[in-house]
Amino acid sequence: MLHDRLADYAAIAADLGVDAVALVPGANFTRCVGQAFMSHERPFVLVVKADGDAAALVPHLEMGSWAQVGFDGPVFDWRDQVGYDAAFAKLTAVLGIASVAVEGQVMRVFVHHAFLKAQPGLKIVDAEREISALRMIKTDADVAALRAAIGISERALERTLATVNVGQTEKEIESVLVQALFAEGAEGLAFSPIVVAGANSAMPHAHAGAYQVQPGDPILFDFGARKDGFAADITRTVFLGDPSDEKRDVYETVLQANLAGLAVTKAGVTAHQIDDVVTGVLEASPFADRIRTKTGHGLGRDVHEAPYIMRGNHMTLPAGTVYTNEPGLYEIGNFGVRIEDDVLITTDGYETLTTFAKDLRILSC
Repeated sequence: MLHDRLADYAAIAADLGVDAVALVPGANFTRCVGQAFMSHERPFVLVVKADGDAAALVPHLEMGSWAQVGFDGPVFDWRDQVGYDAAFAKLTAVLGIASVAVEGQVMRVFVHHAFLKAQPGLKIVDAEREISALRMIKTDADVAALRAAIGISERALERTLATVNVGQTEKEIESVLVQALFAEGAEGLAFSPIVVAGANSAMPHAHAGAYQVQPGDPILFDFGARKDGFAADITRTVFLGDPSDEKRDVYETVLQANLAGLAVTKAGVTAHQIDDVVTGVLEASPFADRIRTKTGHGLGRDVHEAPYIMRGNHMTLPAGTVYTNEPGLYEIGNFGVRIEDDVLITTDGYETLTTFAKDLRILSC
């Protein structure tokens, strides 16, 4: 219920010793109000005080949608023709706060400045970690949505692989993948897909272009469907025709790193421990100089969210956490391999939500 979710943010404010928490449209906002709103040039803010009171600043054109949320606190709407300064002044006056915690990775500078213009001296602190942590433990409904998004993605990949031929461009293959995602029921794309081959696969965040795939090429697919507000994030690397011994060895190394990470995954493990094991496998191989990324990140409403699976992050991961296990090896100018699973941490271990086979796959050419 909305009241219970608002209470979660009131508790964060109390724990941090600030007067309130302010949310803006994004994953945390959606989690709180149960409905997605756009982030655009119009400020839209929900403020929840430590004592449980709440107020909202809402662009006038969103008032009809906001009414469906069921929020019963004060609402200050504003129109483009007038501007939002007066609405911010009314909001801060009603709230009577001296300090507010915000999402440091989400709130934009102009909203920050609008708060300070309305109330000079207002203390604004970054509570990204604490606010986003509420989304780290997934509910049964969250996991069901992730399963749906992942299933769509995997079926779309299988359809796409059946169409790949020598001479196709990366962009042509990407187009088939995107069409397959929507044909399988995606409500949107989790992010712009990465479909790259040959030497382009060595750039972890490259994008499809005019390169025409050739025999022996690795083709790296990093993509995901979005369903019911949640995002899949899957990577598989396949080969068009028989790969070289070097490519086979690199692939096997990445696969063993992926499996090693799964083997240590259970409630109570730290993000550091998972990454240390995964990266340790890569470091012990002949390809250690090709390590370029951490092991992974949390997954949910956002494609990248807490926890971040990397050395130095000693956050303990509870049951219900979903993270990506995505080791990779990349040699610029040569090729790269990445294998990515979406993993649910359980009380006594883990469940790999991705089920697409990870054995080295060779497409006929």
